[in-house]
Amino acid sequence: MTCRFRRGPFVSEQKPARDDRQESTMQARMNNPAVAAPETMKALMALSKSARGRGLAERTALLVHLRVSQVNGCSVCVDMHARELRERGETDERLFAVGAWRDAPWFDDAERAALALAEAVTRIADSADPVADEIWEEAARHYDEQALGALLVEIGAINIWNRLNVATRQVAGAWTAAAA
Repeated sequence: MTCRFRRGPFVSEQKPARDDRQESTMQARMNNPAVAAPETMKALMALSKSARGRGLAERTALLVHLRVSQVNGCSVCVDMHARELRERGETDERLFAVGAWRDAPWFDDAERAALALAEAVTRIADSADPVADEIWEEAARHYDEQALGALLVEIGAINIWNRLNVATRQVAGAWTAAAA
């Protein structure tokens, strides 16, 4: 069966190499290490908890979790944090635009500063000066030292979760089935 799909600006009439949606079931390589080791889960939960109540809005933290998870390709966390944001009343416009926040009108300056810092810290290997002074200064303009520290802890924590999930190929949505 031939299907139409986009690759760059061109439409191809070629058959994709494999259609995973129809031919296979996704399966994790192993249980998430934090789930398999209660002491690891406890430590990661304590890390996340340590960032709360330090002046960073929960909504901003969740937007950062969603964006970092998009950058890292963690489908589990993209699914989880999009659902969390929606449950807390986040609009579809903002949820759909997180990946294009620079070009979307729905984010305030403080959120933009947090998202820029989150991307820079997540992509530290991509640049000789990954967290440029301009990015840092803009974040510091919107957040005091406590909130900025909380933001950095949130960025670090979600990066840990993303790496555990991506390395072990955790399946998006499986956590919702387990919780039901």
